[in-house]
Amino acid sequence: MNLSRMLAARAAEGKPIRIGQVGAGKFGTMFLSQVRLTKGMHLAGLADLLPERAKERLAGVQWPVAQIDAPSLEDALKSGKTHVTDDVMSLITHPEIDVIIEATGDPGTGIRLCLEAINHGKHVVMVNVEADALAGPLLARRAAEKGVVYSLAWGDQPALICEHVDWARTCGFEVVAAGKGTRYLPTYHQSTPETVWDILDSYLNIQDRSHINPKMFNSFIDGTKSGIEMTAVCNATGLVPQTNGLSFPPATRFEHAEICKPKADGGTLEKAGVTEVTSSVYRDGRDVPHHLSMGTYVVVTSESDYAKMCMKEYNCLPDKSGKYGALYRPTHMIGLELGVSVASAAQ
Repeated sequence: MNLSRMLAARAAEGKPIRIGQVGAGKFGTMFLSQVRLTKGMHLAGLADLLPERAKERLAGVQWPVAQIDAPSLEDALKSGKTHVTDDVMSLITHPEIDVIIEATGDPGTGIRLCLEAINHGKHVVMVNVEADALAGPLLARRAAEKGVVYSLAWGDQPALICEHVDWARTCGFEVVAAGKGTRYLPTYHQSTPETVWDILDSYLNIQDRSHINPKMFNSFIDGTKSGIEMTAVCNATGLVPQTNGLSFPPATRFEHAEICKPKADGGTLEKAGVTEVTSSVYRDGRDVPHHLSMGTYVVVTSESDYAKMCMKEYNCLPDKSGKYGALYRPTHMIGLELGVSVASAAQ
């Protein structure tokens, strides 16, 4: 894609992508830590309900104080600095802002702001997966009608899973299952925002809890977030949920093709073409070795016996029958992946 080269060219021409970001929570702050260092991008405005807290977040990820003292958006656009405000509409309505990042985490707010941004001709990067799960296809349709881009957030698991699915279909494979890994036990359903740290501290080393929303992190633990994210994947790819939802089967990263295939072929899925989330913990509490927690996968098959033989030859983690292969990212399959280059060259 050569995105870094294109961004460098924009920087050299003095035409960076001008960004307005809404929300400075954990995910938003992670982006803030990098956007200052990315050639060809200019965070012109950051809107948050608590501007002073947002400035603290910026300072906490090493933004110089002088870089975030623009008194207005106009000044920021002229000086290359960043304006921090609680007036989100000032970012959305300004004609020189190219992209709005929606990172509030509130679905109602996210949908409302996304529609406003689209109506004002802005591209939208939707970090707010709750909003996407609720209205993603409608927002994407509205954006297409207005000639702008509506996108999930790259780096978040739903977007990565969607890329796996697109990659597989571009290569001519049938997608059997796609999803991610997480840490799951049935007892986690009893977790609350007040007790969630008892679980998190057992496997995560989070030094600063001030950036963490315990309600949000509890949704990761109790399975809610996984359901929301897989809904977003279904919205974007046409995969469908299983009738009884996610079952969180434990699986090592070497077992996904064996486990995430239809029951008729010895797996755990009710059928092909679905989403599933695997667990990094066995039901008795033991850690699964070589697990996929926080990773993503796609399981594929092909009508071509030759392609299936190649998947086995190149160790694409096939199931025992050799019919299915699991891919955690586009992997080394040489000619089987050539369609991606063909499709890219023809665009």
